[in-house]
Amino acid sequence: MNEINEERAYFATGCFWGAERRFWKLDGVLHTSVGYMGGRRPQPSYEQVCTGTTGHAETVEVVFNPLLISYERLLKEFWVMHDPTSLNQQGGDIGTQYRSEIFYTSDVQRSEAIRTRDLYQGALDGEGIGSICTAITPADGNEYWLAEEYHQKYLAKNPNGYDCHSSTGVAFPA
Repeated sequence: MNEINEERAYFATGCFWGAERRFWKLDGVLHTSVGYMGGRRPQPSYEQVCTGTTGHAETVEVVFNPLLISYERLLKEFWVMHDPTSLNQQGGDIGTQYRSEIFYTSDVQRSEAIRTRDLYQGALDGEGIGSICTAITPADGNEYWLAEEYHQKYLAKNPNGYDCHSSTGVAFPA
């Protein structure tokens, strides 16, 4: 019997629809879903999260095979797919649910998140762009709540749907 190698990663980059699509297209990603993380209310609805009172961030869960894709590769995608210097906002999406946050599941993920943040900050500094405000938070104690079905793979169901991702335009350093 073959055991499947799986790890989980959680990323908040603003609106979760476009972020999910970016991750599901990567070789080695086995599954993605969208949900809510980092808040206080159990089983929040989209409408509740949008009030800003639950404390949740729109989050993508990425299940990946570390033999096929590294966590570092996922982080590189994370940093360039949105603007990590924008506090509680991505483009026209404004509110704490649109914050930039990494929920790490291990000490190794935490170390990689910090290391890649610092590398990307160096690239941003070279372009005269502000400081990264991305929170790096333990997943432990921050339950992931699956979003409603109509949000799952939204851009596969609606290929021309809304995909707000304002990136800095700065590539991750080689």
